Amino acid sequence: MDLKIFKDKQEVAEQFSSYFVDQLKDKDAFHVALSGGSTPKIVFDVLADNFADKVDWSSVHFYWGDERCVPPSDDESNYKMTVEHLFSKIEVPKENINRILGEKDPVNEAMRYANLLEIDLDRVEGTPQFDLVILGMGDDGHTASIFPHEIELWDSEDHCVVATHPDSGQKRVSINGKVINTAKEVAFLVTGASKAEKVKAVVEKTEGSDVYPASLVNPSAGNLVWFLDKEAAAKLNQNPS
Repeated sequence: MDLKIFKDKQEVAEQFSSYFVDQLKDKDAFHVALSGGSTPKIVFDVLADNFADKVDWSSVHFYWGDERCVPPSDDESNYKMTVEHLFSKIEVPKENINRILGEKDPVNEAMRYANLLEIDLDRVEGTPQFDLVILGMGDDGHTASIFPHEIELWDSEDHCVVATHPDSGQKRVSINGKVINTAKEVAFLVTGASKAEKVKAVVEKTEGSDVYPASLVNPSAGNLVWFLDKEAAAKLNQNPS
């Protein structure tokens, strides 16, 4: 695993954006699973501001690692946030944007989206393979929308699952662990002091950390990169700051 630690959330977003654009070089088609959250929002702003006309966006195919089961006009929608901060500011073909239909029945939509991934992406032993999966991590150690109380969803037979938020009960559609770990590259974007305890547990594999879904991220291709700010990395033994 590659740990990259930066001063603050803004620098994380700038450095990740450069990394992302480097990944696209010389690729005829690049399939990425996006994440919601406050750090990706800044990433999308940086990509739009600095790279709108420097990238051939027609070669990038956008998907989501998870989505809240709300309409695309809802402020909770990961899709809506991406439209506002990125898609509305770049030239990207509509057919390259493959959203999870949060307004549909969650079970049917999870099946539809899994089928879409199986058709659109190359498969490794039957599992769809993204070029890059972008992940966040919650204060509780969840990633994508797989939460500790439903950690068994990680190993689901289905490539997309229906998850339930532990507090609000909100339904989510999420890719499963096999899809995450089959990706050619996986990048965590984690910022803020509230994440420091779980970052330490997951990165250093401390005793009991296997109850956190984020601890199960271990791509078989071997390419796992953590983009952290100093606050999120504060409790790591190898924190250079």
